[in-house]
Amino acid sequence: MASRDPATATDPDERPDAGEAPPRFKDRLKRFAHGALDPVVNLLVATGARPDQVTVLGLLLSVAAALAFFEGMFRLGSLLLILSGICDILDGQIARRDGMSTRFGAFLDSTLDRLADALVLAGIGGFYIIHLVELVIDPPRAVMEITRDLEPVVWARIAMIAVLALIGSFMVSYTRARAEGLGLDCKVGWFERPERMVLLIVAGLFGVGPVMPAALIILALLSSATAIQRVAHVWKITRTAGMDR
Repeated sequence: MASRDPATATDPDERPDAGEAPPRFKDRLKRFAHGALDPVVNLLVATGARPDQVTVLGLLLSVAAALAFFEGMFRLGSLLLILSGICDILDGQIARRDGMSTRFGAFLDSTLDRLADALVLAGIGGFYIIHLVELVIDPPRAVMEITRDLEPVVWARIAMIAVLALIGSFMVSYTRARAEGLGLDCKVGWFERPERMVLLIVAGLFGVGPVMPAALIILALLSSATAIQRVAHVWKITRTAGMDR
């Protein structure tokens, strides 16, 4: 969910990079989204909506998305993730517009983001695990799947890839948070939370099929690569500055 204030942001995947120039494409896209949602922000501020309420709403939408993925309703899951993403933008916008940016708000925002990530990927992985269990208790169905080149082990592998994607996602956030907790700059990163969510949304819109497993593989690989990129970056700056002594 969107950080409440650049000065107090705690989400390692969301915090803006000081002095970064020129703006990246996703930064320009974010500013466009902020402008498009201004009328909604004005309405919510006028009705007295609080940033934390919108943050929690975003989490609830992510929970609903996770349940939709778990039930095999991938397109519905993607639509709910889109709504959750809108809440990600709105909570920060409301906080800045109404002067309610707080350190706790930024902390809550980041914490619920991690929970939402875990739930969504758990929901997707759970769909494949449940399908595998159904094949085990229904041999005729398993035989039918095998004739379609969908052996039970395929579903198990997809579920494992979802787990690896979840681990990679958490490592991306943790490596930056830990580095900055040590006072080190760690702004590098190819594949952060916005990219992960867009990938899952697009894959989900294709429904149940080969696109989601492919997206999970991409997510697992690029998230792991980003975490490794950050580890290498921290190793380089600590060695260059002679800080590890």
